[in-house]
Amino acid sequence: MKTAVPCYYHLDVEVNPERVGQVSRILAAHLRFWDLDNLIQPVCGGAEMLLKAIDEHATDKNTSIEMWWNGQHLITAIGDNDRALRPDQELRGCLEHLAAMSDGWGCCATETGSKVIWFSQRARAGERVPLVPTAPAPRESEGLDVPREERVAQLAGPAGIPADILEDAR
Repeated sequence: MKTAVPCYYHLDVEVNPERVGQVSRILAAHLRFWDLDNLIQPVCGGAEMLLKAIDEHATDKNTSIEMWWNGQHLITAIGDNDRALRPDQELRGCLEHLAAMSDGWGCCATETGSKVIWFSQRARAGERVPLVPTAPAPRESEGLDVPREERVAQLAGPAGIPADILEDAR
């Protein structure tokens, strides 16, 4: 069983109808590798829907797709480079569907004037391993012997220095 470690994946793609299905399969493969099989359908469905809308409405088809898994939430972000594409007009149906099927979503502008649309999926309780790490059990070959207790000779005061020297210094 894998531990819940943070994961990240980034993919740059030029969107066309043939690539939408391929990107969906790539995302599904990463989700399987991260043991998030239960999130494949909503994540790939949302990504496909946004990529198809970008292919249909955008003039610049270069798109970046990112997925972050933090142990509790999977965030999928799709960023396009088309400044003319308006989420409130061309992508309104996609955004309504994303809002209905995800735990959270949003759209934000970048410094270059393009936009990033993201949505998150929470892994339900019992579907992932807990975030608390388990302590490794030492094997016999790795165990170290406890050092034996040895007596330490009692040290006498420093030789040649009278015990009341500090009193004399005051």
